[in-house]
Amino acid sequence: MGLEIERKFLLVGDGWRAGIDRTERMAQGYLVGAQALRDGTAKSSVRARIAGDRAWLNIKSAQLGIARAEFEYAVPVADAEAMLATLCDGVLAKQRHYVTVDGVLFEIDEFEGDNAGLVVAEVELPAVDAPFPRPDWLGREVSTLARYYNVNLIAYPYVRWTPDERDALDGEPPAC
Repeated sequence: MGLEIERKFLLVGDGWRAGIDRTERMAQGYLVGAQALRDGTAKSSVRARIAGDRAWLNIKSAQLGIARAEFEYAVPVADAEAMLATLCDGVLAKQRHYVTVDGVLFEIDEFEGDNAGLVVAEVELPAVDAPFPRPDWLGREVSTLARYYNVNLIAYPYVRWTPDERDALDGEPPAC
């Protein structure tokens, strides 16, 4: 079984930009998305993603936390484009920046459209308790706040969040 162990953080300032190794644009949509997860009719999210000249289907278990089952399969870009255009309730666009700190890769997502202004860093780890560097630009952890999960950003985009939600000061997310 595939397992993703990932922690997600808000950023403090733009100091991370000096360390960008590369950037790619991504577009993704959900074939099984947030509403089905909220109402309990789905045990996983199913996503189509395009990044450059590559595309994938991704299945991720529907649970909060830093460790979740995840499976990913390459698909033809034309198939992913068709899925995004006809099978998804919306498309999420972002720039993903890759920044390496002390040998550890941080993926920094800078969202577009109704999610413009949201920038988060993700770090994938080999174990739940694995140590990782904490650069000064790494801010508040939001790994267990559901509204920060990409699957939720289509139905409840950043533009609609309150200031406390944007700063992760409100505790658990609202039922949206």
